[in-house]
Amino acid sequence: MKLDGKVAVITGGGGGIGKAMAERFRKEGAVGLLIADRDGDAAQAVAKAVGGVAVQADVADEAQVRGMVALAEDRFGRIDLMCSNAGVSVRDPDFDNATSASNETWMLGWTVNVMAHVYAARAALPGMIARGGGHFLHTVSAAGLLSQPGSPAYATTKHAAVGFAEALAITHKRDNIGVSILCPQAVDTPMIRGARGSQAVDGVMSPEDVAGFVVDGLAQETFLILPHPQVLTYMQRKVGDYDRWIRGMVRLRDGLSPPTAR
Repeated sequence: MKLDGKVAVITGGGGGIGKAMAERFRKEGAVGLLIADRDGDAAQAVAKAVGGVAVQADVADEAQVRGMVALAEDRFGRIDLMCSNAGVSVRDPDFDNATSASNETWMLGWTVNVMAHVYAARAALPGMIARGGGHFLHTVSAAGLLSQPGSPAYATTKHAAVGFAEALAITHKRDNIGVSILCPQAVDTPMIRGARGSQAVDGVMSPEDVAGFVVDGLAQETFLILPHPQVLTYMQRKVGDYDRWIRGMVRLRDGLSPPTAR
């Protein structure tokens, strides 16, 4: 998909990767951009900068997602690209206990990192199918392909997001619906700043650079968009020898553990 002349909806568009995508999509010639964010002021600022429309919306609420999609279709007449970009990082309060996160934390991760993608697809699919096609871009994470020590709720829900995107792509290929998942390793956003081990990650990328990979991936209609190429190597090692990969992740985790927790 080329962005020139297209209409895109971006959730989590008030900052980080979402903001960078909005700015890059405009440069690529997008004619309609709806910027959605739980922070209405942030969405408004980005929309004003790119000549788009802002909406305050919580993607954990399906009714609000339906309203966001309806607004875009009403304002622009269609949605060519639905970017489900909003996400939430949830870490364990006890780094040495994989079950320490509360049920509320798990449900927050499930709702925002998984169900928000389902809600957006459920709302946008009918219009896309009726018009003969469209594309979904789901911002996931390398954690959905690999893992993330200290945050099983995050890694687990991101794995589930990959599973849903696969189902969406397989089921609706014949409807001319494209699907891409964006799986960066580490991006310089508030989500990673201050996170345990963030300085040890091999390659923190800017949101603007990630947006460039998105544009290239969409142009090629690639399912798996990997801004960090080393993630593919890690994936291959994982499936090639799962036990060896687990041992390697244990060593990585040990390097991230605070001394008092070892």
